Amino acid sequence: MTAKITRDKVASVIKAVSDLATKDVLVGIPDSAPERKDGEPISNAQIGYIQEHGAPAANIPARPFLVPGVRDAQDKIGERLGKGAKAALNGQDQAEQTLNAAGLIGQNAARAKINSNIQPKLADSTIAARLARGVTRTNTLVDTGQLRNSITYVVRNKT
Repeated sequence: MTAKITRDKVASVIKAVSDLATKDVLVGIPDSAPERKDGEPISNAQIGYIQEHGAPAANIPARPFLVPGVRDAQDKIGERLGKGAKAALNGQDQAEQTLNAAGLIGQNAARAKINSNIQPKLADSTIAARLARGVTRTNTLVDTGQLRNSITYVVRNKT
């Protein structure tokens, strides 16, 4: 039996797989994000770190949102990456599209985790301080929404 090659896709498959394999998608809060408004001297990345890990000296409990949020979306992210890998094996170079879609899924999952009112509940003093500013929201990690809105993703070449 003789095989006849009618269309050679090897080069396009290698390029598509390589493009997918040489990039990372990262979800988080970039340290280069703009400083918070109202003259607060701490960045959203720093606040995110404190909320994720806690700060016992400042009596701030850990309320992890980033890692658990992305973990909650792991199946959806894996499904999307699988579709991208299948496309690459068919010679379709969709690396950027695939990684952007996966990043968006992770970004939205972390934002949703923040909205889920992570325990422990706010201290009475925190609620009182919010009420004094006219904020009636008691969600643990959403005061102004700046932290949640600063969560993003980037696609970059692996280092």
